[in-house]
Amino acid sequence: MNMITGATSLRALNGIADAELVRQAIAGSEDGFEELVRRYQRPIVAYVYRMVGDYDTALDLTQDVFIRIYGALARYSSEYKFSTWIYRIAHNASIDHLRRAGTVRIEDFQADDGNGGTYEKPLASGAPTPEQLSERAERRSEIESVVQQLSPSYRELIVLRHAHDMSYDEIAEVTGLPLGTVKNRIFRAREAMRAQLVERGITSM
Repeated sequence: MNMITGATSLRALNGIADAELVRQAIAGSEDGFEELVRRYQRPIVAYVYRMVGDYDTALDLTQDVFIRIYGALARYSSEYKFSTWIYRIAHNASIDHLRRAGTVRIEDFQADDGNGGTYEKPLASGAPTPEQLSERAERRSEIESVVQQLSPSYRELIVLRHAHDMSYDEIAEVTGLPLGTVKNRIFRAREAMRAQLVERGITSM
């Protein structure tokens, strides 16, 4: 199955909801599934890459994720967001890979109790200058370096929250963790990052 799709032949499907594309794909429409791949391939590759740390592996795992999705479409329930469902499958594929590679223990992703704080990303305003763009790129690089030093269980939640803009509820669905655990781990992760970011001159995310 070729997962790389062209935008031209699928342009008419751009405005169609995910659930309708799933229905079309189940009914045998290749275009319906190809549009779903087009929409989610890049963010899923980015998410898996942040999980496993190797781009070629991320591409292979993403291919596997979409094969799994294709085979499981008939079991998808429209009461859940398709994006949350697909990230859940990508999460499982990434964790399976990390466990096979011996780089993560299942205990790292098990639930614990507790409640944490909340965090909202600041809104940008105005067009940035070239100097500001350069500063932001350097800042993002510094933050990414700190994120990569987090334990896998913390890193995944930070990535889902801040790189993929997921709500706490959506993250709980993707990871299978209780909502309180998600909030608590994100709080702990941000606390773990804070000292390193301050040392690098970054006082907010």
